[in-house]
Amino acid sequence: MKHFFNSRENIVTEALDGLLLTSSTGRLARLDSFPDIKVILRADWDKSKVAIISGGGAGHEPSHAGFVGKGMLTAAVSGEIFASPSVDAVLTAIRAVAGPKGALLIVKNYTGDRLNFGLAAEKARAEGFDVEMVIVADDIAIPGINQPRGVAGTLFVHKIAGYHAERGEDLKTVAAHAAAAAGDIVSLGMSLSTCSVPGQAHEDRLGANEGELGLGIHGEPGVERIALQPVVDIVATMVARLSPALREGGSHALLINNLGAVPPLEMTVIAKAVLSSPLADGVRLIIGPAPMMTALNMNGFSLSLIRLDAVREAALTATVEPHAWMPAVERHEIRIIAAPITSAGLNGAAVAGENTRNRRLITALCEHLISQESELNRLDGRVGDGDTGSTVASGARSVLARLDTMPLDQPAATLASLGDILGASMGGSSGVLLSIFFTAAAKAMADKADIAAALLAGLDRMTFYGGAGVGDRTMVDALSPALQALASADVAAAAKAAAAGAESTKAMTKARAGRASYVGERDLAGVADPGAVAVAGAFGVAASLA
Repeated sequence: MKHFFNSRENIVTEALDGLLLTSSTGRLARLDSFPDIKVILRADWDKSKVAIISGGGAGHEPSHAGFVGKGMLTAAVSGEIFASPSVDAVLTAIRAVAGPKGALLIVKNYTGDRLNFGLAAEKARAEGFDVEMVIVADDIAIPGINQPRGVAGTLFVHKIAGYHAERGEDLKTVAAHAAAAAGDIVSLGMSLSTCSVPGQAHEDRLGANEGELGLGIHGEPGVERIALQPVVDIVATMVARLSPALREGGSHALLINNLGAVPPLEMTVIAKAVLSSPLADGVRLIIGPAPMMTALNMNGFSLSLIRLDAVREAALTATVEPHAWMPAVERHEIRIIAAPITSAGLNGAAVAGENTRNRRLITALCEHLISQESELNRLDGRVGDGDTGSTVASGARSVLARLDTMPLDQPAATLASLGDILGASMGGSSGVLLSIFFTAAAKAMADKADIAAALLAGLDRMTFYGGAGVGDRTMVDALSPALQALASADVAAAAKAAAAGAESTKAMTKARAGRASYVGERDLAGVADPGAVAVAGAFGVAASLA
């Protein structure tokens, strides 16, 4: 896999420097022991309160340095990628930030972190520092294990400990709140790929149709492999594992964490699935979805829950300085506002009439276009952005869904309704162009009941606004000759002309409109324009029903 970096040896120090250079002026600093000892700390720290220190290996960004700031961590100690920081590094951090009120170390339950932070704590105590340590073991992936891993739920402890420390409470109190919180957290992860470490060969242990449930944040294998399936089913499996650990009837905070490579679009789909599951009944606060405790570029996510009480809710909702912390929001229903009602078109259509021929034609056209989704996407993937089939199918599905509301016994109103539906549902330039086409055709049809002339009028307006003509390698190359043939002959002739027009686009090695205009001649040669292919297919269906 490919990565953006200069050298494996310097990637962590350069990343931390990048964080410092892009943080608000005067907010963060590093110790001059850098880069051998990598400690990021609050630049404004005056040692008047309990210091909160955490850290671990790099590769979990924005953890841990991204959570340094007022209200959360005082300092973060970083090792190399997935490697615990040394005892000296942790001890240096304690010396740098611990004042009269002492320091609390928050450690994820991995052997290296426990030992190195633990020895540093003992050495610091020997030097006279007041130090406590809380170990977070929130991963429930492996039932009955003596030492569960610490994963993204650790962030709850950072936030709660930071809140109490900022209030000026003593070390014993801060540590007690942190330890109690750590005992009330459960987490579970899911991924579709392993992570890739920059500078190392990558080998994904998962098959093309496999995912991994219960994996750690260092690329460790999951507890089990599961078949690739809709996200609602994946979430249902995770919820079934998490639910027994929750207190019945209690309220919880939910952290939806991106493990590194899940696109925001998919993360919000995951969030919707989780918040539509039975788990949502016990959720009061939501943090995320966001990348907060990642595993480099792992294509996965994790869910973490903590039982709430009034004090924890106050702690988790308190404003903090670090931008990496996503403010908690209360669980709520989707707010829906009524769309404006118009006197004509989609929302103001007359009571649907019944016209069997028009219904049969529109249904057949839409079903054909939906069936061609993959093929049109494949063609567009070679000459554009690969979504023509999905865009066309989306419009076709919307038309089918509204078919019973369309005035099918009124041709002009039917054309107007098609324009409204495609303009609202299809998206992209294709949806707008087809909406213009049908809207203008509807106006012409209302003036004169001639369907061929009306569609040509629609084409005229579409090409005027869209700017594309015959020879520009667009749907017009099939649509224009088809409508010309329809005006002078019949649907069969129109279908033949449309097919010839679509075929002609294979020889057009220069597109003058659309995404294909950015593609070179070599990639265009021999590939038909997907919009023209869709038009030809539609006329073919119409001819078969004539």
